[in-house]
Amino acid sequence: MPSALTDDLTAPNHRLAHASTFSVWPGWRVLLQDAGVNGANVLRRVKLPGDLFARESVQLDSATYYRLWEAIDEEAGNAGGPASLRFAQKMLTDWFNPELFVALCSEDLNGALARLAKYKSGPVALKLEHNARSTTAVLEFLDRALTLPRVLMAFKLAFFVQHARLATRGPVHPLRVGWPAPDLSARDADAYAAWFGVPVEDLPVPTVVFAAQDTQRPFLTANQGMWTFFEPALRQRSIWRRSNNPNTCCWHTFLVPMQGRWAAQPRDRRCWMGG
Repeated sequence: MPSALTDDLTAPNHRLAHASTFSVWPGWRVLLQDAGVNGANVLRRVKLPGDLFARESVQLDSATYYRLWEAIDEEAGNAGGPASLRFAQKMLTDWFNPELFVALCSEDLNGALARLAKYKSGPVALKLEHNARSTTAVLEFLDRALTLPRVLMAFKLAFFVQHARLATRGPVHPLRVGWPAPDLSARDADAYAAWFGVPVEDLPVPTVVFAAQDTQRPFLTANQGMWTFFEPALRQRSIWRRSNNPNTCCWHTFLVPMQGRWAAQPRDRRCWMGG
């Protein structure tokens, strides 16, 4: 893909300072289990507390977060295909995760990506470019001195595609997808191509391009009422994270009743998924 594709991209959160840490939520434990990955072994590999996946809103610096993803990839192995795809395929609408709630309560994929760009957690920017034919999404991880785990890049892009499929209940396939993958094995390349619907390209940065018709397809999970209820706390969370305020009570006092309200909904009305 030409490098010009990532030039002059606009990011709705360009005026916001980015958080300095990545969040890890209890839903990770469910995802790992569903994908057949032993979470306890993962934590031992990276020498993190054994109860980390049971804690609320754990914050990890980039180096530790990347080591965690490398440990996940190692523990997952490749017998069942690329770990990133195995995780994406297990994402369900009943897996609580605030970031995905932001996306699935939106009206369509364009709205979801715009909200994710504004409220993206962690030291990463989501840059978007729109034209009459497509929407391009580029992930920019801000700790450039560190080497990004490929499993993380692949999962983040698969996450966008899978959430679009879940929200529309339709066969969404990107026009293009890629990340730095100069030595992707033929086996993994075939698996990715079959799942995404297009071959993975070796690109400088993680990039996915969606057709305009897919980005405008209505989300069946759209829920303006839930979003109106949730969004003020999301704004407050962004404020304390950008200011490095260790006092997270405003978020947790909101999160607990929010989980209860979500769980009380019929399964076919829940507008959540995890990632």
